[in-house]
Amino acid sequence: MTKPLALGSTIGILGGGQLGRMLSVAASRLGFKTHIFEPGANPPAGHVADAVTTAPYEDENALRAFANSCDVVTFEFENVPTAALDLIEAQVAIRPGREALRISQDRLTEKTFLQELGLNVAPFADIPDRAAMEGAVAEIGAPSILKTRRFGYDGKGQARLRTPQDADQALADMNGAPAILEGFVDFSHEVSVIAARSFAGEVACFDPGENVHRNGILHTTTVPARLSAAQRTDAVLMAARILNALDYIGVLGVELFVTPRGLIVNEIAPRVHNSGHWTQNGCTVDQFEQHIRAISGWPLGDGTRYADVTMENLIGDDMDRVPELAREATTAIHLYGKAETKPRRKMGHVNRIMR
Repeated sequence: MTKPLALGSTIGILGGGQLGRMLSVAASRLGFKTHIFEPGANPPAGHVADAVTTAPYEDENALRAFANSCDVVTFEFENVPTAALDLIEAQVAIRPGREALRISQDRLTEKTFLQELGLNVAPFADIPDRAAMEGAVAEIGAPSILKTRRFGYDGKGQARLRTPQDADQALADMNGAPAILEGFVDFSHEVSVIAARSFAGEVACFDPGENVHRNGILHTTTVPARLSAAQRTDAVLMAARILNALDYIGVLGVELFVTPRGLIVNEIAPRVHNSGHWTQNGCTVDQFEQHIRAISGWPLGDGTRYADVTMENLIGDDMDRVPELAREATTAIHLYGKAETKPRRKMGHVNRIMR
């Protein structure tokens, strides 16, 4: 059994965006310090952290100094360069472990891993070149979606094939990046499970939330999701199977499609997740505290939902609505402190308690 971190210990966080910001707040509530490593200047997480290192992930001296200052390191996004992780891990533990990162950084690796676990996924094929694209389109058909294997998020790095004739343009849109073709899934709605696993192998899952996307970006997550009791149980068991297979420590997000043939895993995220923000106002212990508890060797908290909640992302000019939102009696506002408002940029979110 791993000894829990002592109060006052420093948790390093790779990435300084809004997820790192909310992890820092949760860590502070539990008596820990945080140190952010972020290449960009003035990151949102830096406003609430004890220390910030502003340096590229290729700066070995900065990485060593950062690792030396931390008692454990975690991350708020998946695409930290492998070389940087190698250097940090030589000095301090990284949680969740590297295997979860390796799998989630590559869509082909992720789909293969999930399939080998016996979970249902969309039809998929590796697309290293034009010949592979022609064969995959012939087998999988259209509509389908071509995605970069790495670095895509919020609808980026994707091209939709409505007919087989769209294949050439979709391949051109990848700009030579390794890609994967995914078949279309006929689903009624998407849900996600935010799940956590401790050092002791204890697993705790929050209630599944129902997600609605706009323009490839999550718009709302609502709990409870439209699921039967059997579907809800299946969703939680699938998340637990993934956690245990990875020997995972921390919080993980699992996105699922609800179909007439059962639940299909869309993707996993080895970190706290946008669709789990509702837990901040619907549970005693939210996803951010749950993650800090897990990586610190604490027992997991009680994530039982005590309210129905709809989380809505505030994107770009949605910030103009903040004064109006502040007048809503059952709405909690969470802003990220980003200096510049841009289209498609997540600026904050609100949690509406549904009475």
